[in-house]
Amino acid sequence: MIRAKGIYFSYTGGQPYILEGLEFYADAGQYVSILGENGSGKSTFAKLVLGLLFPSRGAIESDIGRRAYVPQMNEFADSRFPITVREMMNAYRRLIKVRDRSRTEAALEAVGMLSSEDKLVGSLSGGQRQKVFIARAIMGDPGLLVLDEPSAGVDAGSRRDIYAYLRRLNAEKGMTILSVEHNLEAALRNSTAIYHIENGRGHVCTPEAYEKEYLKLDKGDRP
Repeated sequence: MIRAKGIYFSYTGGQPYILEGLEFYADAGQYVSILGENGSGKSTFAKLVLGLLFPSRGAIESDIGRRAYVPQMNEFADSRFPITVREMMNAYRRLIKVRDRSRTEAALEAVGMLSSEDKLVGSLSGGQRQKVFIARAIMGDPGLLVLDEPSAGVDAGSRRDIYAYLRRLNAEKGMTILSVEHNLEAALRNSTAIYHIENGRGHVCTPEAYEKEYLKLDKGDRP
């Protein structure tokens, strides 16, 4: 499970807080999409769950085990350097102390990118790079996979492939997925739960409830 209790956070350490009294709970094996307006704190919350940031007040508990992260593509500095897909994957494999070299090929094959292992990362399309970054993240068999806008800058065909693969990871391997989303259609279609962040706080609901209650913006009757 992942539990966040009374989370307050700001990048300055004081008011105004980006997150203010935020609560969150998810069972292991859920696929949770995080939705909210730009600047609402979605990516910040994801980094708090990962332990990349620490709350000013409150606590986050998790017993899911190894965590892996796929940031937004513009955060990947290595995509701009002359490094091949295989070199990047093997560097990460050594970093997480996975000795089995076959894990590199297995991860790339799982996302349909094994044939591109000798290509430069920077030469790949946005969709191809995202597949490689997901392959890198899952190479260590994490219990929790956190993604930040996985379909941003990705073509339609790659979007379908990526979300199909994430569904398989969730359904077949029981991997817990936490995905910061701007793609509302993908969130409603793929998630087992929606976490909506607004005014520093969050609310968990089913995709069906979210579609019914929160998508009434033009009528001015959001609960």
